[in-house]
Order: sequence, then C-alpha cells, then structure tokens
Amino acid sequence: MALPATNSILVSAFPSVDIELFNYIEGILDDNKSELQSTDHVYDAIGEMLHEVAGEDKDEEDIKDLCSQLLNALKSDTDIENKHKENKILSAPVCLGSLAENFQNESEEVASIWLKQRESASNVDQRKLEKAEAKLKSKQEKRDNDKYSTGGGGAIINKEATAVQATNKKETRMEQKGSNKSMDIKIENFDISFGDKTLLTGADLTLVFGRRYGMVGRNGIGKSTLLKMISSGQLKISNHISVLHVEQEVVGNEVIALDSVLECDEKRQNLIDEEKKILQSMNSNGPSSEDSQTSGRLQEIYAELQQIEADKAPARASVILAGLGFSSEMQRKATKEFSGGWRMRIALARALFSKPDLLLLDEPTNMLDMKAIIWLENYLQTWESTILVVSHDRRFLDTVATDILHFHSQHIEGYRGNYENFVKTMTEKLKHQQREYEAQQQYKAHVQEFIDKFRYNAKRASLVQSKLKMLEKLPELKPVEKESAVVLRFPNPEFLQPPVLQLDEVTFSYSSSPTIVLNNVNLSANMGSRICIVGDNGSGKTTLLKLLIGDLEPTKGIRHSHRNLVVGYFTQHHVDQLDMNLSSLEFLAKRFPGKSSEEYRRQLGCFGVTGDLALQSVASLSGGQKSRVAFAAMAMLHPHFLILDEPTNHLDVETVEALGIALQNFSGGVVLVSHDEQLIEMVCQELWVCRNGSVTSISGGFSQYRKIVEDELAAQV
Repeated sequence: MALPATNSILVSAFPSVDIELFNYIEGILDDNKSELQSTDHVYDAIGEMLHEVAGEDKDEEDIKDLCSQLLNALKSDTDIENKHKENKILSAPVCLGSLAENFQNESEEVASIWLKQRESASNVDQRKLEKAEAKLKSKQEKRDNDKYSTGGGGAIINKEATAVQATNKKETRMEQKGSNKSMDIKIENFDISFGDKTLLTGADLTLVFGRRYGMVGRNGIGKSTLLKMISSGQLKISNHISVLHVEQEVVGNEVIALDSVLECDEKRQNLIDEEKKILQSMNSNGPSSEDSQTSGRLQEIYAELQQIEADKAPARASVILAGLGFSSEMQRKATKEFSGGWRMRIALARALFSKPDLLLLDEPTNMLDMKAIIWLENYLQTWESTILVVSHDRRFLDTVATDILHFHSQHIEGYRGNYENFVKTMTEKLKHQQREYEAQQQYKAHVQEFIDKFRYNAKRASLVQSKLKMLEKLPELKPVEKESAVVLRFPNPEFLQPPVLQLDEVTFSYSSSPTIVLNNVNLSANMGSRICIVGDNGSGKTTLLKLLIGDLEPTKGIRHSHRNLVVGYFTQHHVDQLDMNLSSLEFLAKRFPGKSSEEYRRQLGCFGVTGDLALQSVASLSGGQKSRVAFAAMAMLHPHFLILDEPTNHLDVETVEALGIALQNFSGGVVLVSHDEQLIEMVCQELWVCRNGSVTSISGGFSQYRKIVEDELAAQV
C-alpha cells in the first residue's frame, strides 16, 4: 500500500536521499502499523535507520519529532483506508482474462521502474544501512522477548548478550560461491551489548591465521562475552573456518578420559564405527554375494585411517592428557569420577587434540597447576593455527602470545608482541599522545592570544581571520583518558601476640581412604607472616589450608590457634555459593545483618564494587566482580589472618596487582595457595611446597620452584 503522507514527510526531511530507501522505510511502517501505537514504537522501528541517513544534521529530538509526524500520518492513512472498506455493488461484470492481462502489463511496468531505480547511484552508505537493519532486527527481537519477561520478586532475569555486525557483500558472495578460502578472520564494524550495557561499538577485529592473540582488559568489560559471540556464530566468520571454545567441562559419564579425547575426532571415530559395523555384519551373516563390495569398502576405510594416521591418535591424546596432569591410571578412569576442575582439563585436552582453525581459550591457567601451565605454554608455542586467549597470567601471555588485543573504552586495539612489549608500547603511545595534546593546547593559546590582541585592529583584520580559520582546521586532539587505578583494601585487625597459628607434627588422611595426604607437617604463622604454598594438583594444598582454618581435624598431631583468632577464608567455592538472586548490597545485608547501608557500600567500595554495580544482581556480574564481592564478605569479619585458595582466578591483570599491594599493606597474616607468579613474587616471604605427603620450605623462592618443575618436565620428554 502507498503511504503518500509519510512519503511527503520523509522527502521533506531528507530531500537528497533516493526513493528506494523511502520505499523501504514505508514498507516497515506499513507492515507494522497495527503495532505502532506511540512515537517510541515508531522510533524503535526506524529510528536507527533515520539516524544513519541524517548523519550529524539531526539530533535525537529531531528524529523523535519526525517519528511523531510519521505516526500522525499513519493514523490519518489508516482512518482513510477504513472509510473505503465499505462493500460496493459492481455496475458491470468483470472479465478476469482482461484483468489478468492488465495486471501483467502493470507488473512489467513497475518492474522496469524498480530496475531503473536500482541502477541509479544511491546516496545512502550501504554498510550503515545494513548495520541499521541489523540493529532494527535485534531491537525487535528484544521487544518481543520483553513481552514475556517480568521484573521484581527478586527473581533473576537472565540478560542476553547481543551482537550487531555490518555485512560485507563481497565476502558474502564469495562465501556463497565457496570461493573464499582465506583462513584470516576479519570482523568489521560490530557492536556487542549485554542488556542495556554497550560493551563494544563500531569495533573491528582481525585475526591473522597462525598468530596467537592474548586479550586483556578490565573485569566485566566483555572479554568472555566476545568469545561467546564468536563461538556461537552471532558474530559471523567464514563457514570453512572451524572454531572451538573451551568453555564448559565435559559431561561426566562412563566414557574413560582417553576415549573422551579420541571421540572428538569425528572423522576418525566415524571410520572406526563403520569398520566395526561392517565386520560385525560379515561375521554374523557369513559369506554372501556382496562380500566383494564390502571388502572394497573396508579397504577404503583402512586407507583413510592410514592417511589421517589414526593409529597414532591414542598416543597423541595420551601425551596431551599427561601434559595436563593425568597419570596413566587417571586416563583410564570414567569421566564421571573426576571433579569439575579435572573435567575442564579433559575439555581443554579435547580442544588441543581437535586442532581447530580458531581456538578460543578463556583463562585456561585457572584450572592448572604450575607443571601443567609450563607444559601448556610449550605446547601452544608450536600451535599452527590461530589462538585467541583471555588470561590474567602475565608470564603465560609473555610466553604464548604473539599479539595483544587491548579491550577498553568499547573498542579493541591491537599490539604486536607479547604482554611485556604491549605494556611498553602502550605506555609510550599514551605519553606521545599527551605530549601532542599539550603542545597543541600551547599553540592554540599562543594563536588565541594574538587574535585577542589584534581582534579590533583594522590593519590586522585579514591576519586575524586567517588565524581563526587556521584554528578551525586544526585536528581535534583529546587529552589521554587513563583507566582508573584498581585499589583493594583489607581492614587492618588488632595485633595478636604469637604464637597465632601452628601445626605441630600433623598427619592427615581421609576416612574414606587409607592414603596419607599430609605427613608430619610443622608450620608456624604469626601476624605479618606471608606464606605461599605451591605444588601439583592433588598434592594436598587445599587440605593443608582446611587444617589451618580448623575445617579438618588432624589424624595425628595438634593444631594450635590464638583464642581470639578470626580467619578470613577465600576459595572459588565461596564465589560459586554467592546468592545469584540478590544484589551485592543485599547479599552483604543478608549475610551480616544489623549494619547500615552506608557500611555495606563502604565495604564493597574497598573492593571496587561501587555505584550501580553494587545494585546489580550477582548473576549479572563477571567472574572477577563476583570474586570482589566474596573478598568484601570476607573482610566484613575483620580477620586477623587471610587464608586464600587461588584468589586470582577470573581477576584481570590490574586487579591481581592491586590484590598483591593490598596483601602487602595488610597488617595481619597471609597464607596463600596460588600459581600466579606475579602475585607470589609481590607477596611471598616464605614458599612452601606440597609434594609426596610432605610440606617443605624452598629458600630460593618461586624462581627456584619453577626451575625444579621445568627440570622435571624436561626429564619426562
């Protein structure tokens, strides 16, 4: 249906834009006119597109006013249409044959008109139009979803991340023809939002095949969301590029760990399954006339298996599992017998075995001990395809990454080199930008001084005018906007006279197993102690911490503690146990009732959970932000001792450094289990190693321990 009133309004507002775009907008209005009941509805439907057409000529108020005019025109056209819907009595019979002929002639005429219009040059930026259409679709889906979502009642409303991406028509055509063989990945001009929060806008991401990209950025900025958008296909990449995102642990079932890894090679597994099926059929049915055909297929299967080196697959899978800490016995265990952390390792092993074209890793070192981290660093350095890894581990990024992607201010900036090179380059870049800005400001001030001095001097009028024009033509430089510093603060406790916490000849074994986990452990810690505990997974580190806090009773020996001792214990389990339905503020109020809202806010503020962030549901927070809430809850106890089990999991690089400074400034004692080299070097005064049931001190610190682990790995090769 033609909408003359709306067409007139659009032509008046945008006289230079071609008619094709107007017809497209009118089509949207016509298709949805029954649902467009307010100016906001019209704005939601076509506002983004009108903004793209208007550019900087019209602001939001102008566009909304235009939407209001269009709404009134729609209502007027609808009223006229309804008036003409009365039944009419025909004055003469209708000849369907001539009517069809006339219709065909009209159709051909219309088609030729459209053809001419499409051949004419368009004044619209096609990429902007395509992106506006994508945003329109996204908004419509969001509005449809909002009809079924409810707020209040304390229930979690799961916000979904959405991505909008401008399409490249040339690449799309190549993709459809199957002629796009490039293994490089280029995602241009895309936006990502999470609920009402914009994470990226107008961003570009280029991943060159064979390079290893480390992504860094603050907690909650959207790094993990970006990986999910790529792996889920919401951000489009070429179909011939295989993508694997290590995000979830493998399902626990009867399949043993080694077979779980082998199964992910679908081609090999399908060939083996077909071979078994053919052999079973031949054995059960006996000789038949089809034997020659069946034998031929078997020979083809054997040839294909040989070509993909299927016989070497079990050995390769076993090497990967061993590198990630699985003994030969563990590799033969069913996956259901492993904890979540070990099943995540199996998921990582499956990804490494599969060799995808693009491997996406999100904090892979969180689940690994030092030996497995060093093995993974070495393994990934020989990786032939593309890697995109999010990590807070500086050493890992220095060793593995060939490029760094810095995610900040809703954009992504790329830097060549590892993390150390990135820090140097970015620091110099910011200094240079600041110097340029300051120099320009001084120059502007100098020129402005001349203009002000001779503004009313007739002899200098032409010179003043040239200076003014020169100022207008200067590029607009902005002062450097540095990311705010991360500061964490633990409350200082009252002093306790030693001895504060001791383990005296402690031996421990679980009642379910006769195996001794820890044997004859002697450990003493006082106010001011800075003890770091390292060791392989399963060596008894967490058991040692639980003995220190009193959660476990020694099988033999004695635990001594000061009668007034208050311990703050942090573990990833505590983060997982946060009430996801509550905000951070509500969580503290429920956990520690009786205090003022200001006190809860102050405590959260000590760990960077401020403003509206404290009012968001815990479920909507990133992993690092949840850890900060858990830190705040622990600090509410005003503990004398902080006993921390892998506190850096999910924290960004800057927050790890801030945690190290906070622990340095804390006047109480610290006992820390970690594999994060940066944190250990900042905090550690005593390094204890759990190994073979014993706990021993290393005088050479973390560097000596790393050297020991590297030597052990070298001996295994």
